[in-house]
Amino acid sequence: MSGAWKNGEDADIDLAGLFGAIWRRRMLVLASTVCLGALGFAGASFVSPKYQSEARVLIEERSPELARRPTDAAAAGSLLDEAGVASQVALLQSTDLIKKIARDFKLHERPEFDPSADPSIATRFFVMLGLMKNPLDAPPDERVLGEFAKKLQVYQVDKSRVIAIQFSSKDPALANAIPNAIADVYLSLQAGAKLDTTNETAKWLEPEIANLREKVREAEAKVAEYRSQSDLFQTGQQSTFSEQQLNDISQELARVRGDRATAEARAETVRNALTSGRGADSLGEVVGSQMIQRLKETQSGIEGQIADLSTQLLDGHPRIKGLRSQLVGIREQIKSETRKILASLESEARVAKLREQQLLKQLGEVKADTATSQEKRVGLNALEREAAAQRQLLETYLSRYREAMSEKDMNATPADARIISRAPMPTEPYFPKTLPITIVTALAGFVLSSVFILLTELFSGRAIRPVRYEADIEEDEERTPAPQAEFVKPALRAEPVATPVAAVAKPAASKSLLTIEDDEDQEDEELAPSAEAASPVDDEFSREAVADHLIKARIPLVASVSLSGDEGSAAVVGLARLMAESGARVVVVDMTGSAIPTQLMAEQRSLPGVTNLLVGEAAYSEIIHADVDSDAHIVPQGDADPRQAMRGVERIALVLSGLARAYDCVIVDCGAADPRAVSRIARAGDIDIILSGVDVEPAEIEETATAFLDAGFEDVMLMLSSSHPVSAEKRRRAA
Repeated sequence: MSGAWKNGEDADIDLAGLFGAIWRRRMLVLASTVCLGALGFAGASFVSPKYQSEARVLIEERSPELARRPTDAAAAGSLLDEAGVASQVALLQSTDLIKKIARDFKLHERPEFDPSADPSIATRFFVMLGLMKNPLDAPPDERVLGEFAKKLQVYQVDKSRVIAIQFSSKDPALANAIPNAIADVYLSLQAGAKLDTTNETAKWLEPEIANLREKVREAEAKVAEYRSQSDLFQTGQQSTFSEQQLNDISQELARVRGDRATAEARAETVRNALTSGRGADSLGEVVGSQMIQRLKETQSGIEGQIADLSTQLLDGHPRIKGLRSQLVGIREQIKSETRKILASLESEARVAKLREQQLLKQLGEVKADTATSQEKRVGLNALEREAAAQRQLLETYLSRYREAMSEKDMNATPADARIISRAPMPTEPYFPKTLPITIVTALAGFVLSSVFILLTELFSGRAIRPVRYEADIEEDEERTPAPQAEFVKPALRAEPVATPVAAVAKPAASKSLLTIEDDEDQEDEELAPSAEAASPVDDEFSREAVADHLIKARIPLVASVSLSGDEGSAAVVGLARLMAESGARVVVVDMTGSAIPTQLMAEQRSLPGVTNLLVGEAAYSEIIHADVDSDAHIVPQGDADPRQAMRGVERIALVLSGLARAYDCVIVDCGAADPRAVSRIARAGDIDIILSGVDVEPAEIEETATAFLDAGFEDVMLMLSSSHPVSAEKRRRAA
């Protein structure tokens, strides 16, 4: 926190001084704590204790099964829903119920419930002046209502049909008795209300039933009279005499027409057989004749004799001639009998036709009578409907009356509620709680005294101290940081420096995993210096400036290329930790050959990492580990074969894309890599470049940055440090 200070200097709060002031005046804090705690204890001890008890009532439909009507289902549903239970809560708090309880317990005689019964001197004075109404003018029951309502609490238990009745009083016996009494009175009121409804229903139904009986008698008499006058006599439940006669004639006509058609068809068959000269042996009418059957038997016998004699006698023998003459006669008799059958069938068809004509004539007469009766039946149907409606209403009223009479008994109409928990006798007061009150007041004394001391120190100025900066902070604040597009390019396009900076000894740059070929062997590197070994440059190329730029510009993916071997990778670790301290979610992906980020950030070097993922030995979630010294994360190099891993290097782009969605910034430490190697993990337009180094010569900076710019990497940043004292201006010129 900064504020105004002497001569316009920045100032900050001295937290150590504030806590020291509280410690120096600890006796005041202790005294305040003890005094307020004692006052809270004394106040809680002098307050009259109050006791509280609770009864619970369950709302449910309790009509007996035999007395339950179909219409009760809808009423029970409205009672048991949310609005129905809320209505019962309001009923338990009704004025009539409270007045009854107050009268039963004579609460107006208790000063706790009627404090206005003994008015104070001030109240009496105002009453005498006419400025206040005399409270004693109100009935005792009315004066009790206000105090009773304050001590009574009725509420619905959450997500249930249970209603809780709480009551508090200075008398534990009263706190126990009143909730139970309220529940009992509520149940009696509910049962009484149902009984009153039943009695009123029975009283209303008696004259209505008598009136309906007379109406039903009159309606039925009108139906009988109209039926007699109109000759609409019934032969069944739904038909009259004419309708029944019409139905019978129609059925008989259909039968006669069928018989006629059958007789004509049989006669036509026999006639066709005789006309065509075919034998009538296959016709059912001919075969069924007994005469023809006997003739057929005789014909068969004669034919058999002729066949036997033909073996002994010649055809001209008189006996054979006689038998053949008999055979011809029998055949003529068969034809004659067939003609008789034909004549019989034709006669039967003529009779059926005549019968059909008679029935058609009779049917026309009956239709005329039926049409007349149908016209008369319209009026009869109206009278029958009226009589049926009156009869149905009478039956409904009689059924309801019988039910009402059966429910007149008090036990037959229980209340739609029951007590599931009676109020117990309270043994301990619910107010005041001496120990909690004492603790809270003592804590309040401690807080108030501490706040008083803190405010005193702040307003006196003793807790304010000036902020001390380095000598060159003013020069740095006057410079405005360049935008990202100009972060490196102006320096690269400037003329070469006339006097180069002397080269300093530095470790050889270790190879990147991205530059490993199939025929190369990976060698273990020695542990690099700490990430804090180099001193940062106090300008726009410092680690702090780069971290601030990455956070503000929200750059999701950057590749770090080391210009000074392992020291450049160590600087990247410091950059990630600095960003993590600023609240950014950052992860470092170790793609260096020496695994410097892994050694500095991971608990051990053998953790699964990017090489294990590329060869399929580890899952995506198994390669991310926490930094040992910050909130940053590290994806180690891994312990798999780097040559085999680099065969699947094209999968790195997918891994980095997933990490970019989970983190604010993904830093890929590529070690000493060239543009071709970096392009293996991301396209030039999808990734920014950081050139990291310690004591790097200007020519090397310009050469490396120009190579990346020519390769299409437009966003190139510098992060430079120095291991020996050099002026800020000279370092900027070198950059």
